[in-house]
Amino acid sequence: MKQELLNRFLSYVKEDTRSDESSHSIPSTPSQVEFAKKLVGELQNLHFSDVSYNADNGFVTATVLPTTKKKVPTIGFISHMDTADFESRNIKPQIHKNYDGKTIILNEEDNIVLDPSEFVNLSNYVGDTLITTDGKTLLGADDKAGIAEIITAMSYLIDHPEIEHGLIRIAFGPDEEIGRGADHFDVESFASDYAYTVDGGPVGELQYECFNACSAVIKIKGKNVHPGTAKGKMVNALEIARQFQNALPSLDVPEKTSDREGFYHLVSVEGTVEEAKLVYIVRDHSASLFEYRKDYLIKVAEDLNSVFGDRVTLELADQYYNMIDKIKEDMWPVEIARKAMEKLSIEPIIEPIRGGTDGSKISFMGLLTPNLFAGGENFHGRYEFVSLEAMEKATKLLIQIAQEAVVSD
Repeated sequence: MKQELLNRFLSYVKEDTRSDESSHSIPSTPSQVEFAKKLVGELQNLHFSDVSYNADNGFVTATVLPTTKKKVPTIGFISHMDTADFESRNIKPQIHKNYDGKTIILNEEDNIVLDPSEFVNLSNYVGDTLITTDGKTLLGADDKAGIAEIITAMSYLIDHPEIEHGLIRIAFGPDEEIGRGADHFDVESFASDYAYTVDGGPVGELQYECFNACSAVIKIKGKNVHPGTAKGKMVNALEIARQFQNALPSLDVPEKTSDREGFYHLVSVEGTVEEAKLVYIVRDHSASLFEYRKDYLIKVAEDLNSVFGDRVTLELADQYYNMIDKIKEDMWPVEIARKAMEKLSIEPIIEPIRGGTDGSKISFMGLLTPNLFAGGENFHGRYEFVSLEAMEKATKLLIQIAQEAVVSD
């Protein structure tokens, strides 16, 4: 299983599937369509049932037929095909067997290293086989590790019909990294009673609580006048942008918050004297504090407009909500995953996600979908890595969950 998992993962990460927020197509990039069609061919060759690609929403779906005569819930496993907004071309994964706990040189020429004094999480993987980048790209374990684990686990079940399990559905979707993929997920046709996204980090993560999230786009119109004669005439859009940013709480930023603490995250700034644009993402686990944060942005815009004369426009767009509000109504999938982990001697790590998954949106569509670990760390950049042994544990967990659903019925 381990070598099969490694080979599958290495082949997937070499595929450039970065999503594109500026695109309006579904999926947002042609490379995701190409990858989806390759997955369809692989699933067919592995004898999955009902394999299909839905061109309307970009999802690949398939079925693993049941081996039990018991009436048990249908379970779904879901991962996403796209990678984040970082260099995703020409990925060259590096394999480090029997990691010794020391600094890993990713790129000697540019002096890019994985230093355990900076990335203390490396100490958890001494003796493991680590897969890293070459320092120039991301790796793509988010979420191709999840895809590799789901396919490897489900292929194992197909090849071992003596293992008793119910009907299982799988889905691989696009554009999770830009927050749009699950918008078009067809819950009805997926026809599962419960599901899991396999999109988490270190071994043991079991998550059913996430941020409430929105985007905020602030557009500012200025008035450009020659600086020599600007007194009383110029309105500098960049100065208004500076005042907007300075009006926000200085401690409410990602780098100064943790656990359930929310934030305003300024992700881009562009502009001239004539016009400027600020883009934020806004996050909070508390629904009431989430609404307060949005109201505060509105107030800042109104205050600046009262001074500068209606030059600031604010566009707010909700992205997803805290899935605990739905999952707490029926904790069955959480308890099944917890029991499966305990049988595999995996300590469950139940903490809120400081982010979101497709599962948050899908849960609000009526299909309760907590999140499971996929094994990767340091996502979305050149320092991303994953342990092969962690991926193997994730794969075995999916098999155990399928069995546990029968035992616990």
